[in-house]
Amino acid sequence: MIPTLRLAAAVAALSLAALAQTPTPAPSPFPLAPPPGPQIYPHPMDESDAGFVPIFDGNSLQNWEGDPRYWRVQDHELVGEVTPATLLKQNNFIIWRGGAPANFELKADYRITAHGNSGINYRSVEIPGTRYLLRGYQADIDGESRYTGQNYEERGRTFLAMRGTMTHVGADGATVIASLGDAEALQAYIHTDDWNHYHLIVRGNVMIHILNGHVMSEVIDDDAAHRTFSGLIGVQVHVGPPMKVEYRSILLKVLPDGK
Repeated sequence: MIPTLRLAAAVAALSLAALAQTPTPAPSPFPLAPPPGPQIYPHPMDESDAGFVPIFDGNSLQNWEGDPRYWRVQDHELVGEVTPATLLKQNNFIIWRGGAPANFELKADYRITAHGNSGINYRSVEIPGTRYLLRGYQADIDGESRYTGQNYEERGRTFLAMRGTMTHVGADGATVIASLGDAEALQAYIHTDDWNHYHLIVRGNVMIHILNGHVMSEVIDDDAAHRTFSGLIGVQVHVGPPMKVEYRSILLKVLPDGK
């Protein structure tokens, strides 16, 4: 036998002997096949409003409190408007007085003028010594869609999550931990000069902002010194040029603690 072939034969023999001495692995404790029975998979979100209740009746400002110079009901919509004669020196809110929910989902349609600036505040508190001024988390809205969808803490820690980001907020501030998509690509889903549909999911220390069916931002807030777990809901008109914002179909579903 040629020496090279003899060496190869010896190596093969040693490998076969080693395999013969290798113990058979124990069976895996985890099943390799799915358990019998029907499988339940995630399904697309539907248009159901089951469990939601309206907090704006479309006809009056019942349970809402705001400055009548800026807020009114018109054509079954909650309208906030700043005119050249009523320019603001500080932001102004109309506040829902029906409760201070902790865990909840909120849905609302909005439409805003090109240079308008607004937002939906939640888990917020009133600034002492002021009227109609809130501090707290905000689902941001602006007519140019530069900031729409982000999580901004009004009169607090400011930018918590820009559009297209998931952030973790700690004592040292907010850190981006994942991408939800390109901010400009997400902006394409926002309707200019038309109605948009916001859906907020707020549970524990997690806040998700969904706009027209697309997740825009998500915050995990572990800043124990500054986060809040319940508070007021309100909508805003902003300092700046004349503007108009309209809200309709404002729906709330309060969730049990831990759900």
